[in-house]
Amino acid sequence: MAEATRRLRITQVRSGNGRPRKHRATLEALGLKRHQHSVVQNDNPAIRGMLFQVRHLVEVEELGGEE
Repeated sequence: MAEATRRLRITQVRSGNGRPRKHRATLEALGLKRHQHSVVQNDNPAIRGMLFQVRHLVEVEELGGEE
């Protein structure tokens, strides 16, 4: 049986306005469209790297894996 995939709920809590273009592009790549928008992503090193770059703009909640 395959290992359960961990998931992350990512919520944008601060606006991307006035932020460097790279940060705004990272928010878009994560799937965040606007302030207070939430998305669920798989937990992997690429997503973790993006979250590290915009950690001051988002909140992250770890969800249980799918069984």
